[in-house]
Amino acid sequence: MFNPTSHNPTTGESPRVETRTLPAQLAAGVTINEPIAVIVAHPDDETLGLGARLDQLRDCHLTHLSDGAPRDMRDATRAGFSERAEYAQARRQELDAALRVLGAKPRSVRAYGCADQEVSAHLLSLVQQFSDDLGDVSAVITHAYEYGHPDHDAAAFCVHAACALRRRRCLHVPRIVEFAGYHLRNEEMVFGQFWSDPRQLEHTANLSRAECERKRRALACFCSQRDFLANFPIERERYRVAPAYDFARHAPPGSAFYDRLGFHVGTAIWHERVVAAMNEFDLRGTF
Repeated sequence: MFNPTSHNPTTGESPRVETRTLPAQLAAGVTINEPIAVIVAHPDDETLGLGARLDQLRDCHLTHLSDGAPRDMRDATRAGFSERAEYAQARRQELDAALRVLGAKPRSVRAYGCADQEVSAHLLSLVQQFSDDLGDVSAVITHAYEYGHPDHDAAAFCVHAACALRRRRCLHVPRIVEFAGYHLRNEEMVFGQFWSDPRQLEHTANLSRAECERKRRALACFCSQRDFLANFPIERERYRVAPAYDFARHAPPGSAFYDRLGFHVGTAIWHERVVAAMNEFDLRGTF
């Protein structure tokens, strides 16, 4: 039985449940027939963010920007792989297995194959591609800009920038919806929650026991990510209409989790690449 809630993170108010917006429909678990693009950074992000609702997206176009395999091989070696290509292939197979468990049947699945942690090196080509491709969908579901992972933030930038370019050209602009990921709050990691924004109404899907079990089995398909995925709550998913962001400025949490991890791409390099892309596309301020 579906038990959705809507919540204003600032006032604490829980208004009457409605299903007119896409986040509300996702929370309610209703069938969604309109064409939806799901654009995520890595294989497993779609399962973490909205795995309980993927089977309700009847015209879903799923895109992964990264193959999930970093070049430095630390993750691959930890998972028992000696070659990056083998690790990337394993992650694709894990994705296929998880989608089967979830009963998700995307109309299309596209993989751009960027190395994990390096999506921001390809911003120009990705934004240009999306600015052409997004005319055929009603909405895009993607990551929040929250300094959890550089590829998540790059995915958010690409979607928002592509929509801004379409708006400038007076073309159809799909709605942008985001799911909760992870970020630092008071220097502690928070998983499965948004950084609160008083302007944005959050919608929560409180999953049934059967939905929790199905999502648990789907996440278990990602054997190579087992330790990290254990941090995420299973029983809830959160969605909201994406706010406009100024990607030249720090993400709302201020501190970046990935600056702690020794990634080659930290916030300094990430912002350098984003500002260069914004200048190339003549984008300014929030969008």
